[in-house]
Amino acid sequence: MPSLSKGRRRLATALLSVTMFFTGACGLVSEYALGAVSSYILGNSIEQMCMTIAVMMLMMAAGSYIQVVFKRNLVETFIRIELAIAVIGGYAPLAMYAAFGFLDHHFILVQYLFICSMGLLIGLEIPVVLRINQEYSRSLGINVANVYGPDYIGAFVGAVIWVYYLLRNFPITEISFIMAAVNLFVATITFLYFISLGLVKKKGSILVLIVLTFAALAYGFKHNRLWNTVLEQRLYDDKIISSILTRYQQLVMTYRAASDEYRLYINGNLQFSSEDEAIYHEQLVRPVMGLVPDHARVLILGGGDGMALREVLQYPDVRQVTLVDIDPDMVAFARTHPVMTRLNNHAFRDARVSVLPAEGVRADGLRHVYQETGETLRNEDGTTRPETVKTATVHILHLDADKFIETVRGKYNVIIVDFPDPSSIELSKLYSREFYLKLKHVLADRGMAVIQSTSPYHAREAFLCVKRTVASAGFSVIPYHDNVPSFGDWGWLLIWKTSSMTGDALEHRIDTLDTGNGTRYLTPDVFRSAMVFGKGRLESKHREINTLMRPVLLDLYTREGWKIE
Repeated sequence: MPSLSKGRRRLATALLSVTMFFTGACGLVSEYALGAVSSYILGNSIEQMCMTIAVMMLMMAAGSYIQVVFKRNLVETFIRIELAIAVIGGYAPLAMYAAFGFLDHHFILVQYLFICSMGLLIGLEIPVVLRINQEYSRSLGINVANVYGPDYIGAFVGAVIWVYYLLRNFPITEISFIMAAVNLFVATITFLYFISLGLVKKKGSILVLIVLTFAALAYGFKHNRLWNTVLEQRLYDDKIISSILTRYQQLVMTYRAASDEYRLYINGNLQFSSEDEAIYHEQLVRPVMGLVPDHARVLILGGGDGMALREVLQYPDVRQVTLVDIDPDMVAFARTHPVMTRLNNHAFRDARVSVLPAEGVRADGLRHVYQETGETLRNEDGTTRPETVKTATVHILHLDADKFIETVRGKYNVIIVDFPDPSSIELSKLYSREFYLKLKHVLADRGMAVIQSTSPYHAREAFLCVKRTVASAGFSVIPYHDNVPSFGDWGWLLIWKTSSMTGDALEHRIDTLDTGNGTRYLTPDVFRSAMVFGKGRLESKHREINTLMRPVLLDLYTREGWKIE
């Protein structure tokens, strides 16, 4: 090691500290990226993210042991490590995506090959830099502070950038190449500086590796969106006509020309088919609207596709509808895409619809929307104006449904809960006892709510867990189900406050049920038959309810659900 002046030693330490800052940021974002890809493909985000980080930490430990075999040319070793991280990390999400499309049964091998490789390489970084920097530090404590401190700070900054910038603006496959470019930059700066110190002996071979890495990353970055589209198509039987990655989810619409059928998928899970969505949405909305005589105020939680709103707007006595969907891009897609607007009957462009910001959630003091009648009125000055009447107002709020019902004022006559299935911890909380207790406070005394409750056949224990959980919050419950060909046997729960209605009164309402005009599938008799279940279908060996601190529903859904009995 050449003797350096005090100033050059400080500059070397500063360079290595900055290097650790950037590698710390890139390392954490790489962990998140691999965990996110695993979650998108396999679901259960908590499990996938936890296992990804845990395995990477294990391999980082392995890397800290393996680094002892490197005896000489530590600077060159560090540069090679950064270049390897750049190439493997840049292409890892695309490779995992390809493995799921082409090697379905062996996907887990490819998944953990990349996770282990990245963990091992990241685990080599810090020990190698510590050993390099010990030549320029006055003590072990200063060396550790100059290496570990910037690495941890970089990890924090990387997490912030991941959450608030990268996820909102780039697909995962592109984020990985952006991080890879940072690793390449670190390797290049390290190479250029330490050449001047005479610590890079194999200048030619290292330079070739840097150039090849740059070429590989540039090519991958340029083509990643095209490759992503091609690989994504492998996951769907029908042609993809639209694919949108929002901050919260991935939206994919496919088209099957043979049957003129459109399908919408959220995170790979079927949301609806144009062939039979009327069965689902009419069963979701029409019974509860028919059983509640007062429709003045309606709350829709979820339902960003506008299908449930379409059914609600069929009732002329509705005066106010509040639709709460956390994802503004989902609603924007439903409002503007020609297929979606045709399916939801332009529900979001209705004259009664206004879009409000989520801040300052209130149920009072909201603007009314006036609709033209087609007639004209004459003003005092002789001019004319169109005659208008005050109609129902539909407010669309983009925020978490749990937060909304916790803060909103006033009560609703009808509440329609149309959330995706509880396939993640974030969704499971919206099926918890705590959530239903809050829901109880915003439901009018004589009102009713309906809850999408997954399949009572393919996910029977999950369906029955939702039923038990709702009952534990003090609701009376009627389960019902129907065959939706795209999904199979599907279930819903009608709920109301136990003290608000007697059994005889409800039975009379069911006997005289009017499902309203304009239905394509549902009749009163069809609904009454939907309340009939086969022998033992509503019985369960489980007694647990789903709570925030014990989300048993997630386990029942992911591990016991979707198995043919």
